[in-house]
Amino acid sequence: MPTTLEVLYQSVLAFIVLLALARLMGKRQIAQLTFFDYIVGITIGSIAGSWSLDQTKNIHAVSSLLVWTGLSMIVAFIQRKSYRGRVLMDGRPTVIVQRGHVLEDNLRKTHLSIDEVMLLLRQKDVFKLTDIEYAILEANGSISVMKKSELMPVTPRDAGIPVVPEHEPRLVIIDGHLMGRSLAATGYTREWLLGELKKQGASDLKDVFVAQIDSTGKVYVDLYRDDIQGAEVKVKPLVAASLKKIQADLEVYALETKNQEAKQSYAKMASRLERIVRDLEPYLRD
Repeated sequence: MPTTLEVLYQSVLAFIVLLALARLMGKRQIAQLTFFDYIVGITIGSIAGSWSLDQTKNIHAVSSLLVWTGLSMIVAFIQRKSYRGRVLMDGRPTVIVQRGHVLEDNLRKTHLSIDEVMLLLRQKDVFKLTDIEYAILEANGSISVMKKSELMPVTPRDAGIPVVPEHEPRLVIIDGHLMGRSLAATGYTREWLLGELKKQGASDLKDVFVAQIDSTGKVYVDLYRDDIQGAEVKVKPLVAASLKKIQADLEVYALETKNQEAKQSYAKMASRLERIVRDLEPYLRD
């Protein structure tokens, strides 16, 4: 019978080994796991749990974990490289509803009841079988549904409405710290960001819990102190921040343009504005 100290020691060691192996196996989401992946995960966890409580030698437990992890990675490699291997190990997606009709033979092969199918469909916001063009049971047990064309939601493209393309938003401040690379990827400057923060009641980066910029340049700001969200914006510091933002934008334009005349004009105006900001700075303080 292991002592309490041995259990603590083996549990910590099992945790560290399991964490390392989990990192090695990759970052597949639970929803992406196949039945085989699920069984492998349970087995590896069971080995680690038994190791914590049993008097098994560490080398035996680690060897067992390495074998299971190694075999799992080999299987994953085969699945990535071979279509036949992927079909052999994971199976094929199965059509269970077609044009509103349930395919009983396919349903029988998947070992699902109609109640279970309806549960999966309701999770996809589908309640009528007649609304379905195709419903496919995927290899990981989830269901994919294509509704009939007349029931599909209308998109701006269908209506002929032009829309501005959007890209992924970026977090630029987290816990009061500026994410420099993320901000640079948006094309905006620190001075511009400070100006936007002051418009929303922040006096400095440290006041901000999180800030995000979308592809249209809109800034979402969440402050540590929610009660200052509606605080009155002080005009003078905001004017100073706006002037610095314009100066920074002009400098960026000068670097980006290939037109030499425009480049000189932008640089000249940025230099002139820098002098104006420097002269006005004493008068724009609160």
